[in-house]
This record gives sequence, C-alpha cells and structure tokens, in this order.
Amino acid sequence: MRFGVLSTADIGVESVIPAIAASDHEVAAIASRDGDRAEAVAADLGIPESYGSYDELLAEADVDAVYIPLPNGLHAEWIRAAADAGLHVLCEKPVTGDPSETAAVFDYCEERGVTLMEAFMYRFHPLTERAAEIVETELGEVRAVTSTFTFRMPDGAEDIRLDPDLEGGSILDVGTYAVNAARLFLGEPDRVYATTHDGRDCGVDTEMAGVLEYDSGAVARVQCGFETPLTQYYRVETTDGWLRAEPSFDVGVENETSLTYAVDGREVTERFEATDHYRLEVEHFADRVEHGETPRLDRAESVAHADALAAIFESAASGERVTVGEE
Repeated sequence: MRFGVLSTADIGVESVIPAIAASDHEVAAIASRDGDRAEAVAADLGIPESYGSYDELLAEADVDAVYIPLPNGLHAEWIRAAADAGLHVLCEKPVTGDPSETAAVFDYCEERGVTLMEAFMYRFHPLTERAAEIVETELGEVRAVTSTFTFRMPDGAEDIRLDPDLEGGSILDVGTYAVNAARLFLGEPDRVYATTHDGRDCGVDTEMAGVLEYDSGAVARVQCGFETPLTQYYRVETTDGWLRAEPSFDVGVENETSLTYAVDGREVTERFEATDHYRLEVEHFADRVEHGETPRLDRAESVAHADALAAIFESAASGERVTVGEE
C-alpha cells in the first residue's frame, strides 16, 4: 500500500512514517501547509514526493491511502476530502469527539467505498492483546478498572493541544487512551460523572478525572492531564484477582514492557519484547483494506468511544451525572 501523509506532525514523522517504512508498505508523499517544511521532511525521511497543501496531495499523488495526524478539529474535514479522492484513511484518535460526527464520517467513507480506521496503536501491542485475553479467559468478573495517562507539558508551551479552536485538551489527547482501556475491559458505560480543570487558562481541559458507571455496579475510574509527571497504566480488579500493566499505552517501540496478574493465590508476570505497535497497526489496516474486510477498530467501536467522550464533556460542563448515548 502506498500512503500519503497529511501533515508533518511529530507523531507521523517520529513514529508512523518509520513504522510504514519498516513494513511492506511505503510512504509515497507527504504534505504540509508549509511547502518548505514538507520538502525538508520528505528529504530527511526518503519520501519521494512533497506537497505544499493537503488538497494538492489528494489530487496529484499516486497513493492508495492517507494517514491523518492533523489536530482533532480538522479530522472530519480531511477524512471527507480523502474519501472524495477515493483514498482509504487511517486517522489518529479520536476520529472526532462527537458520536454523530464520527458516525457521519464513517458513513461518508462507506458510501464512497473506502475504509476508515481510528489509529489506536496500543490496541495492537501484544501487551494489550494478552491483557484482554487474560481478563476474558483467566480472571473472573470485572468489577473495577483504574486507567490513567498523564504527562507534564512544559510551562508556557505553545502546543496545538492547548488550542480550543483545534479541539485540544487532555481528554481528546491522553484521555482517549484511559477511556478506551476502561471500555476494553468493561464494555460501554451506562453513566458518566467527570470533572475537568483548565490549569493554563487556555480554554481547554488540562486535567480530567471521571467515573464510568455500569448497571452491574462495576465502575471505571479514568484520569488524564497535562499537569503532572508521566504516568500511564491500567489496573483491572475482578472477583478473584487483578491485572496491572505499566507502562501501558505509549510504551516506546524500543522498550520492553510487562503485565502482572494474580488469581487463585498465584501471581504471574509476563514480559513482552520491544514491539513497534505502530507497524502492527499499519499492517492490520493495510491487510483489511487489501482483503476488503472490516478493521478490528470499526465504526461501532469508534462511535461507542465517541459516545463515552461526549458524555465526559457533558458531565464536566453540567456538573451532573450523564447517561451515555443520550442526545
């Protein structure tokens, strides 16, 4: 598969483009609003073509799909533009933070015969896959999940994640991982209560703490933010044991990681070799496109994820518990 990349964002340049290059696929073109920047990145990474606008790449580049690492507020616009060009789309998470808009862009892509997948790379890491397997097959009923992803953004940082016009904020950045992991182990919540804080007076949340509630009585506690040191983990509590993974999300492609679980009086630690989960994500996406099959992270998964995110925003704004999925 030949990829075009819309933007020279760090996650693409540092992680996804090298992952594509390490696979059987290739990055054939890259675009930026700054043509000189696109040309410099292309030269540095050995990308054959560069463009000074996203429209130009979509119209002229010989590619099969695009990878979109643009700010959250631009995702829907450029997913539709890529679909209009007949290109499959791998889009950074979240596709959007609005369930109706997320459903609409998936429908738009389906109507044009192209595949859209949300790029949650951690879901393809063997650590995550094994954690889900252990919880499903070796542990009892899940009663609680705690999931956290925080890091300290430098004071005075000029970062698009602090821009309300681009749908910035910690919830739609690191918070998406914490919420996604809670849903992975407990399924879709029935109610949400959340609080947020704008610690930089920038117009977006820089911290969030929330509780996802289930009719079964189970709960998930999720936390994210830009104000405290790097922490990324999840812990799953079951009727007969527990499982914990740390680090769990952005583990680094050159780093080993591990999980530990306890059940029936025994404690087990499993270790995982360094893995490029970005490459595994790309390979899954390309394979599903090639065979005309639905990606593992499909429309239903992405819409349900957006439902949970939307409920968190609504609860934080209202100060009240919110039922998930209600308009």
